[in-house]
Amino acid sequence: MFTSFTGNTRRARQVNLGGKKANPFGPPGSGAGSQATLDRAQQERAQRQRERDTLNAARRIQRVWRGHSARRGVAEDVRRAWDAAEESSGALQTAPYTSSEAALTQLQRLLRFTSARNEADTRRMHHYGLRQLETVRRLGVPASGPWPSAYLRLERILLVAIERQCTTASISWAQIGQSLRILCFLADQIPAETSRNAGQYYRTLAHVVSKLPPALAEPDTASAGVWEAIIGTVISPLKQVTGYTLDAYESFGLLFLSLPLLSSDSTSPPIQRFRDSLANSINYKLLANALATLFKQSGLQGKPELANTTSRLRLLGTFIYFHRYAHNFDTPEVYAVHKDFVAVVSVLLNSLPVNIIDDSHPITEVSEHGGVDHYADAVTGFLKDQIGSLVHKEGIGSLLAGSSKSTEASDDERIEEARQLANYALALLRFFPQRGDDIRMWLYIGPSEASGKSARKLPAIRYFWEASKRSSVFATIFRDSRAAIGLLKPRTLNTNGFDRPESSGLTQHGFWQPAQQQVDCDTVVTDEWRVILVFLELYTFVLKVTDDEEFFTAGQQHVYSGQVRDNGLPLSEVKDLTTFLKNLGFTLYFNAVDITMPEEVAANTRMGLSYFNPKAMDAQAQREHVEPSIGGVAGLKIDYVKGLVTGLLRMVYERDSRRKFLPPDHWLMTSRFDMTGFIPAVVEEEESRHRIQEEDADDIDDQEEEELDDIPQLIGTSRTQQQRRLEKLQRQQRKASRRRYLQAVAPRLEILQNMPFFIPFTTRVQIFREFVNLDMTKRRGGSDPEIWRFRLMQQPNARGQFEKHAAKIRRENEFDDAFEQFYELGQGLKEPIQITFMDQFGTPEAGIDGGGVTKEFLTSVTNRAFMPTKHIDMFVENDQHLLYPNPAAVEEHKEALRQAGLRENSPEFRIQVSVLLQRYEFLGRIIGKCLYEGILVDVNFAPFFLRKWALTGGTGSAPNESGYRPTLNDLRDLDEGLYQGLHKLKTHPGDVEDFSLNFTVTDTVVVDHTTEPKKTKAITKELKTDGANTPVTNQNRPVYISYMARHRLQNQPYAQTTAFLRGLSTMIQPSWLSMFNQAELQTLISGTRTQIDIEDLRRNTIYGGTYVIGDDGLEHPTIQLLWKVMKEMSDDERRAVLKFVTSTPRAPLLGFGTLNPRFSIRDAGGDQERLPSTSTCVNLLKLPMYRDEATLKAKLLYSVFAGAGFDLS
Repeated sequence: MFTSFTGNTRRARQVNLGGKKANPFGPPGSGAGSQATLDRAQQERAQRQRERDTLNAARRIQRVWRGHSARRGVAEDVRRAWDAAEESSGALQTAPYTSSEAALTQLQRLLRFTSARNEADTRRMHHYGLRQLETVRRLGVPASGPWPSAYLRLERILLVAIERQCTTASISWAQIGQSLRILCFLADQIPAETSRNAGQYYRTLAHVVSKLPPALAEPDTASAGVWEAIIGTVISPLKQVTGYTLDAYESFGLLFLSLPLLSSDSTSPPIQRFRDSLANSINYKLLANALATLFKQSGLQGKPELANTTSRLRLLGTFIYFHRYAHNFDTPEVYAVHKDFVAVVSVLLNSLPVNIIDDSHPITEVSEHGGVDHYADAVTGFLKDQIGSLVHKEGIGSLLAGSSKSTEASDDERIEEARQLANYALALLRFFPQRGDDIRMWLYIGPSEASGKSARKLPAIRYFWEASKRSSVFATIFRDSRAAIGLLKPRTLNTNGFDRPESSGLTQHGFWQPAQQQVDCDTVVTDEWRVILVFLELYTFVLKVTDDEEFFTAGQQHVYSGQVRDNGLPLSEVKDLTTFLKNLGFTLYFNAVDITMPEEVAANTRMGLSYFNPKAMDAQAQREHVEPSIGGVAGLKIDYVKGLVTGLLRMVYERDSRRKFLPPDHWLMTSRFDMTGFIPAVVEEEESRHRIQEEDADDIDDQEEEELDDIPQLIGTSRTQQQRRLEKLQRQQRKASRRRYLQAVAPRLEILQNMPFFIPFTTRVQIFREFVNLDMTKRRGGSDPEIWRFRLMQQPNARGQFEKHAAKIRRENEFDDAFEQFYELGQGLKEPIQITFMDQFGTPEAGIDGGGVTKEFLTSVTNRAFMPTKHIDMFVENDQHLLYPNPAAVEEHKEALRQAGLRENSPEFRIQVSVLLQRYEFLGRIIGKCLYEGILVDVNFAPFFLRKWALTGGTGSAPNESGYRPTLNDLRDLDEGLYQGLHKLKTHPGDVEDFSLNFTVTDTVVVDHTTEPKKTKAITKELKTDGANTPVTNQNRPVYISYMARHRLQNQPYAQTTAFLRGLSTMIQPSWLSMFNQAELQTLISGTRTQIDIEDLRRNTIYGGTYVIGDDGLEHPTIQLLWKVMKEMSDDERRAVLKFVTSTPRAPLLGFGTLNPRFSIRDAGGDQERLPSTSTCVNLLKLPMYRDEATLKAKLLYSVFAGAGFDLS
């Protein structure tokens, strides 16, 4: 039953005022009229509301106007009374008031009516100000009681009046000068109140100075009064110390020091006098303290005065100038160690783009309206001089001289101090990358003895190590490598200058603010990262100039004389450091996508927002680059951290490789991998990398085509330009996406290329062979040469291709013939080649080819190339008979060409030099061919040269940082005499200037190889700019040693080494070589130095002829005797036998199963007097069927040590 039932069965009438039909199947109703009624009612209601609003607005306007009229009338009355009082006194304009009460009454009247918009009122303020100034001078009226508030009100009105005076079409500098004198008087009377109002005060004064016309820069009487008024007014609040003086200095620094006038290059005496007067009048310590406190509390955020780069640059330059002026532009070690100076310079320097003071990098700002403003003239010579003065030997060397030596200083205070110093040092290293070695050296050496501060508690390396060791970042990553991900998350500087992790769009757009506790925690982490990074920079420099003897004795009781101090770490602490670096480095590479993904997503989001906005895209393309902040450190990129950690880890690893001091498995990180499927996973990553490289190459081709087509047209539409922008943006997004993809899918490959020692050596060798087999499959269809030949025969130009891969090689001319016939092949040398050896009569030699790529060809070519000659040798030996490129080869070749009458710049001259470098390149291909085919050659290279294989050709994330760095230990492998001389120079206890050395080096070049001794010529070169006039001193000798090592090891043989490595990279990808260190590369080339495993050799030997094992599975009696003899031999005798058969005395690293071709034995008849012989091209031993053990051993050893070969067969 319905609840609305009333007992009446009649349906109730339905009234519909909405115009909708209640019954969709009924006839149309009359709803339209009802809807019109509702609309009219709503319109009438709205009209009545508008009428009420209009009436209320009129009443409000009338009320405001009546109040304004009444106030204006009262003001006019007070103004007339004020004028009457001034006229009745009959006093001159400068006459004082009769009493302080009369002066106060007139001031109070003045404040009731005066208006900054009324010029007459401005003149009245001038009149009163001059009379009051004289009154105070005569009567000594104290600024107490009601005076301070009245003065402050008058000051504020006067500031507004000055602002208006500066905005008029015709500025009256006489009136402004008078206003400034009154303002200065008021500031002198109420310094505390003025300091509290310093923001408005210095903003107005900055406006006045910015409006100064060029005419006032002329040294005349008229301009002198204005300058004096400005100077007096500016320094007035800064002269008297009150509770708010720091507020005045803060506003002075923010608003006034960033004026273009103070940092201009003008030679006008008034402008220079103005700048020097300010520098002479202020307290530079209070200025530094005020700015340091401001930056510590709030950073640069919320300060529109420092929103653009130009303002920050000018503030920094003028701030430095004031400090230099206070010390007569001398003794920078005095102010450079001041904590507040260090803090301010660090913050401002870190906020500036690198290379901003370089002429080729003008400042670009994006304005509020989206346009791009260029300030090419903003970086003045004055600013360059001031900022450049930061890189000073005494200033940087004395950085730690001001550190807390008091025993009362707490650990927190010392840690905070270390963070500030690290921030400053890191800012200098970031901002002056070209002076990085000098900065590190001065920190390393410390203050000079002449400065009087040479005695300090700890060397810089120990100071920052102690601070790093105690940091929470170090402790966290030391315990768990995975914890480094959160600590390394990038923080991007938002529009307010606040560093926050990129977590969401709400954070970026300001809808969310972090808690202060989280902000403080992030700040601590950022500061700790700076300390750690400075330590890593310093320790890297220390290892570059430290030899093994000093490294292994660091921390022990050993007295170093002179300036060389105990700047190393004890081996126990080096172990802790490497554990931290291992965990950090592993995370940087293996979890790179987790660290950088938020940054990349945000960047793509910002790109997408401007997808269809050409103006926004243009502005974004030219926008000042906002660098990421890994770990919260401004401008810190992940590639920089990768390179720093990788380079340092490699340097320590090399020390441990030369002389073990760490546990055997210390370097391995296999616990973080699933090693069961590691090798297949790496091979899959390599395939992904190849695919991405091919896609990048396609995009590069597209971009080059677009650049060729991008010619300005007179006729065209914006649609075409917009389409090009979209295509360019899409390519950038694809490239970024592929980079993120590679980081995500190829972390193992990143580890192998940059920190290979995390993986066992044998595993890496297996991976190397898998990479080669993968490449062979792509090029040949498989590792079997016959497959390639079969595929080639299907092509129409098969005959021509076979001819390209075939050569006739003359004995005694193997390298020259190979170069002439195979150089043009390029990468085609990877394919099988057919070799025919020719004897001295030009007749082809008969012999076993071994299936195409003969080992005899490769071994004979390498032997001939590295063999000493009577002419220019391509490679030379060191004292240990290890090979490296002849550093003087190019210079000697050029000298020979000059003697032959060729002009140095002639085409023929350049062609001949190019041919020499092509020979180096071809030799690199030959060595690469041996590695590619797995053929061992008995060639031993110098360790420093092998290091370049793994480091200089790498394609990792930071090849420049992890690339080859010459060290003093490498110099020992090159020239023992030079190493000993430089080591004595480094440890000399006296003054090294007695040696009369300078920054030059003398290279010796052979000009005539026919004489005995060979005729030579000395060529002197400078190691640095103006090196001939730069003496070697006790302070700069580490840099001299570093430069000398760089010249001998890197610069002098650069062309030869580059050509060789270019050829090597043609055959073997540099990323594959980067998996090995120098000792491991030597093992790949010539085999392992471990004892010969006879059982492994026996299992992997192939028998032929009579020696073939029959169905019974038993070996021939002679073969059984052979293996018995081999087991009884010494290891040296075994190696001699192995070299006799295979031409190399070392076994393959992965066992004889990987020897190519396989070790083989066949019978050579039954003559008991016949000697064994070999075919080294196929690793074949031809062994007669000896019947007794003694005969077999005697004949075999005789052949081995007599050098028997084909001629004894």
